[in-house]
Amino acid sequence: MSRVLLSMSVSLDGFAAGPDVTKEQPMGAGGERLHEWLFRADGDRAVAADGVTPVGVDAAQVREVHATTGAVVIGKRTFDVGVDLWEDTPFPVPCFVVTHQPREPLTMKSAAFTFVDDGLHSALRQARHAAGDRNVLIMGGPTTAQQFVKAGLVDDIHIQLVPVFLGTGTRPFDHLGTDHIELERTAVIESPHVTHLRFHVPK
Repeated sequence: MSRVLLSMSVSLDGFAAGPDVTKEQPMGAGGERLHEWLFRADGDRAVAADGVTPVGVDAAQVREVHATTGAVVIGKRTFDVGVDLWEDTPFPVPCFVVTHQPREPLTMKSAAFTFVDDGLHSALRQARHAAGDRNVLIMGGPTTAQQFVKAGLVDDIHIQLVPVFLGTGTRPFDHLGTDHIELERTAVIESPHVTHLRFHVPK
């Protein structure tokens, strides 16, 4: 059965994006630092750059997520600032955009964006159907992450802990309410650039 995975790169002071997110700076001011680990010589982007399969720790984590993801859910803001940058869906699988504005599906090179205007549960239900036995990935942005965690819809959380203090921006876990949410740590995987933390969310 598919699982719902939330995966985010986060600074040591808890920010998943810098301030002033725009199309020109989709990670906010200074936020691109959180994804630099992807662009290292042993990172995911090395594959796109020269076709050579990297062997680094970080690349292995990225390959695993790609191999197990069957559908993606993102927020409308992430779609707005990211679609021109990606020039495609962020993963080559169906992508569901949580929004308040009805819109026809947008077909891209690899898959399509489907705009869901009737809530998180509907978006997740459609994503699960599209994913089949593979996972549903919640990948952006911090506000959407908060909503899915608060609603109890996430099975696993993967945090890429980046050794930097951003100082300001948006934290993904600031507004979860007063309920205590216990997590089970399942893995700590270190690389020179980032620490991969994996947690299971007990139901």
